[in-house]
Amino acid sequence: MRLGIATDHGGFILKEELLVQLRAAGHDVVDFGAHEVNPLDDYPDVIVPLALAVAAGDVTRGIAICGSGVGASVCANKVPGVRAGLVHDHFSAHQGVQDDNMNVICMGGRTVGPAVAWDLVQTFLACEFSGAERHLRRLGKVASLELHRGHNP
Repeated sequence: MRLGIATDHGGFILKEELLVQLRAAGHDVVDFGAHEVNPLDDYPDVIVPLALAVAAGDVTRGIAICGSGVGASVCANKVPGVRAGLVHDHFSAHQGVQDDNMNVICMGGRTVGPAVAWDLVQTFLACEFSGAERHLRRLGKVASLELHRGHNP
């Protein structure tokens, strides 16, 4: 699978560990940065290019990391076509894809250890969207928010 990964300084160490594991598992991974630890970097500078690549189909799914995962999630979800979720548990990693067609997993480099993060990423990548009518209906309502810039259609 062709994946994208991005982080600011808060998730740099976790990103580097995940990169090694993802590539060893045979994934083609585009690293959107950060490429070095810089305490003054800003997560939107790396998360937005990742989210745009996911929305454009240049990568199949994305992994977005910052200190807590919250900023990465908020930022990624501003890009139309991205369905990012902050995930710290196995159930959400699975259900986020199965029910909500999540295409970007967000995690906190300061809140999730490397073993848990790897388990969550593997779960996220192994799961597929169910395509169930109720989920398609709900996602249609979410997509209409993007078209109407958040106003009720």
